[in-house]
Amino acid sequence: MLQLFRNFFKSKIGIVVTLAFLGLIAFAFASSDVANTGTFGGVTGGDRVAVVGERRVDAADLSVRTTDAVNRLRQEDPTISIEAFIADGGMQQVMDALIGRAAIAELAHNSGLRAGQRLVDSEIVNNPNLRGADGSFDAENFRNALRQQGLSEEMFREDLALGLYAQQLVGPTTLAPQLPTSLARRYTALRMETRSGNIAAFQAGAFLPEGEPSEEQLQTYYNQNSNDYIRPERRVIRFASFGEDAFGDLPSPTSEQVAERYERDLVLYQERELRSFTQLITTTQAAAQAIVDEVNGGLSLEASAQSKGLSTSTIPAITADDLQGSTSSAVADAAFAAAEGTLSEPAQGGLGWYVLRVDSIDRIAGRSLEEATPEITATLRAEQRRIALNDATARIEDEFSDGRSLSEVAEELGLEISSTRPVTAAGQVYNTPESAPAILGRVLEVAFEMNEADPQLAEVVPGETFLIFDVSQITRSSVAPLDEIREDVANDWRFSEGMKAAGSAARRVIARVEEGASLRDAVSAEEVSVQPPDALTLSRAEIERAPNVPRPIALFFSMAKGTVKPLETPEAGAWFVVQLDDIVTPEVSESDPALLTTSAQLMPLIVDEYAVQIVQAVQDELEIDINQVAVDAVEAQLTGRTN
Repeated sequence: MLQLFRNFFKSKIGIVVTLAFLGLIAFAFASSDVANTGTFGGVTGGDRVAVVGERRVDAADLSVRTTDAVNRLRQEDPTISIEAFIADGGMQQVMDALIGRAAIAELAHNSGLRAGQRLVDSEIVNNPNLRGADGSFDAENFRNALRQQGLSEEMFREDLALGLYAQQLVGPTTLAPQLPTSLARRYTALRMETRSGNIAAFQAGAFLPEGEPSEEQLQTYYNQNSNDYIRPERRVIRFASFGEDAFGDLPSPTSEQVAERYERDLVLYQERELRSFTQLITTTQAAAQAIVDEVNGGLSLEASAQSKGLSTSTIPAITADDLQGSTSSAVADAAFAAAEGTLSEPAQGGLGWYVLRVDSIDRIAGRSLEEATPEITATLRAEQRRIALNDATARIEDEFSDGRSLSEVAEELGLEISSTRPVTAAGQVYNTPESAPAILGRVLEVAFEMNEADPQLAEVVPGETFLIFDVSQITRSSVAPLDEIREDVANDWRFSEGMKAAGSAARRVIARVEEGASLRDAVSAEEVSVQPPDALTLSRAEIERAPNVPRPIALFFSMAKGTVKPLETPEAGAWFVVQLDDIVTPEVSESDPALLTTSAQLMPLIVDEYAVQIVQAVQDELEIDINQVAVDAVEAQLTGRTN
């Protein structure tokens, strides 16, 4: 679940980017919101979780950054909880990054580097995301952005300064990296090598214990692995939808209202003529007349225009008044005087001289008040329903604000309340393959941010369907009780014991190999029947082309010749014994094209390596003290623990 986050922090470039821009700097580049935590139960914003040299890392900073990291991960997986994130080492990753960043800033400051107010101001003013409509810095936009994300300007400026320190100290080390030719040649040869050996697999399923675990064994395993049984937060959502039909039959429009609407829209009911055209505009009257003559002589309007480097355009059905408004009265008069399929006489308009071909004529008969009454009545009824719907939604919002419950409002509207089974933030009914009702899709995210029994109104289909809903039950993310998952835990215990036994078998086999036995003989000496080892001959080029490299193969290509190693792979449910017998490495000349290719591919990694090395060196130079009590207090606040 947290592998993406963990991998990013472990990567070389991830470390550098994290140290330089973690947290508020991300806001400067228009990233996602950062939660505002203020003060937290038992831990105030001034408490320090670490001291790096003379620089402190505050508990508030750790809490904000951890919350922000979880929010970012939820964009990929909405079910991730703060409890699972912390249990999987996420908060520790954030803590390490904050310490690394503080170490860089401390050493940079001690070395005479500065990130003063003017430099910080310059970074803020030049941020394109903080510019107004005229392209210049907008202070109000800046303040609004800070308020929306719950950030103080002081906190933002401090964080920006820390990022500038990192740029000044780490940046220069990556400007002119050097890659020795000998190193490039070695890596090139490495990429061209071929390895041979054997791999034996010890599946956990072959070593599973018989019988059920004792109560003590089960309890011990559960206690040691409780983080594997953290359940996501679940919520029961009550809801009712309504539209125009919720208000029953509204009074029919009166004859006076119909007549008033008829008079207001009289132009719609009068006899009128609509014409569509193909239009051509020239700069002079003579040019327009020449085109008319060519068309009258048998050439099409489009062909005549193309021969002169001009183009035509179409005008959809339009009245004379509307055409006059977009061109001129002369153009409109000429266009509506021409017969269908013919050209109008050239006439001058706002853009030049117009020639129009009449493509179609649609004459619409006028309608009396009596004839238009059914249409006007339907229109007025639709308007009444929309007005009633708008008034009702405004009233509902006011009633919810005044403390009325979902049940009270639903009863007033004559609506039946439905209730979900416990659902997760991902929209799944907990512990089933079923999804939450589709109508909740637009409000599910809001429902997981609401307080219990705090009803809300939402628009599901704009102008048509609305939803009133609340959360009637919240089950926080927590470790599942053993009694509820006893069978799952027992199965996991069996698998764990099977993996342990498979690991013991793998180690016994390695011991026999080290005493001189072949891998095949060492495997066959096991009491449990295990498949004989597979012979393996692979080139590194084959591995580079593979989309996914199994872990045993990755180990095979990282071992020394003549060695044998064990490998635990819980994801595959097995232990492996990997034996490398021989490595064939070709000679690489300085003129070999592969040498240039390898050098080009390695250079970005060298840049990252330089940055990683200086970050580690900086931390080694400074005294770093961790206040574990404050760290634990932040964790307790974030997870809701009070003791």
